[in-house]
Amino acid sequence: MSTFNRIFLVVLDSVGIGQAPDAEKYNDVGADTLGNIAKYMQGIHLPHLEKLGLGNVKEAEGLFKVKNPQAYYTKMEEASVGKDTMTGHWELMGLRIEQPFQTFPNGFPEELINELKEKTGRNIIGNKPASGTAIIDELGKEHLETGALIVYTSADSVLQIAAHEEVVPLDELYQICKIARELTLDEKYLVGRIIARPFIGEIGAFTRTANRHDYALKPFGRTVMDELKDEKYDVIALGKISDIFDGEGITESIRTVSNDDGMIKLIETIQKPFTGLCFLNLVDFDAKYGHRRDPKGYGEALETFDVQLEEVLQALKSDDLLIITADHGNDPTHPGTDHTREYVPLLVYHQQTKVGTALPIRKTFADVGATIADNFHIKQPDYGESFLQLIKENR
Repeated sequence: MSTFNRIFLVVLDSVGIGQAPDAEKYNDVGADTLGNIAKYMQGIHLPHLEKLGLGNVKEAEGLFKVKNPQAYYTKMEEASVGKDTMTGHWELMGLRIEQPFQTFPNGFPEELINELKEKTGRNIIGNKPASGTAIIDELGKEHLETGALIVYTSADSVLQIAAHEEVVPLDELYQICKIARELTLDEKYLVGRIIARPFIGEIGAFTRTANRHDYALKPFGRTVMDELKDEKYDVIALGKISDIFDGEGITESIRTVSNDDGMIKLIETIQKPFTGLCFLNLVDFDAKYGHRRDPKGYGEALETFDVQLEEVLQALKSDDLLIITADHGNDPTHPGTDHTREYVPLLVYHQQTKVGTALPIRKTFADVGATIADNFHIKQPDYGESFLQLIKENR
């Protein structure tokens, strides 16, 4: 019999809590997403996360330690090579990525761009690292006039294709992205994700829509989600989780359009019967605020999440487990627009906890997957060490 009937895993996309030991290798010395946001805001107000013990594991302006935290708390270090979304999420589910996905700081090779032109029948403009909103403002007029696809990348392993929904219909844009996905499976490219970036509006007032779609590589091995699904447990993916895992190991996928929508869908899922894992990614922290280097917006989004967290905590049942963590950092005060190599928080809550205590610092995100596997008595992943026994001791 499982210790917990349901596990809710919430990933605060990019909410790092300070540079990792190997940050220098990634040019991320000094990165501290949460700490620098709190400093910028002259204090951040996160009372519910604080009660769970976030301030006990992370010092930040306005964030305080509590004497009797309601959750178990620690921080985790990424073992895989890289600092992207897929690497972080895959490691959470028990994988360790040794071969980093390729990045393209000077744009994509001419050979790849020519193949994409030939197979889609459309010209390509851009082909450089850029902010998604900035490049649409820059090249949107030319796109409207010519129908050429706006292709761009970032410091992450992504090939993004932006198109106006009235110029390139969504079905066509998605098919173009599928073509790009096939072209980039080769090891000489090995792009982590192809992302459709549709937008609407007029020159000077373009807006990206919620019809984004990611086409990721399949995980390089079996994950805890695969094992859960094979053993007939529910694996409910909220937000972009299904995209990140290319649909592998998932029994139900529910799309979201924002952090707020993600929290609504989480509450709805808590209120329905199932047995297994609910896995939520809250992408706005990363996409709207981290990459756009907006510490004020990021901090306000964190404070909004904290308010919404109260309802989540109240809705949980006695045999539910809540795990809150992140997948990497994205310090909005750091140079560039890249993810940052950081520790991530780990808060583990259930109603039976008498007093939460510190867990040992985790050397890999895969400890989360190992704990989930341990709880449901399924095959353990190749990487990771379960902390299930540690969080049962105070029940």
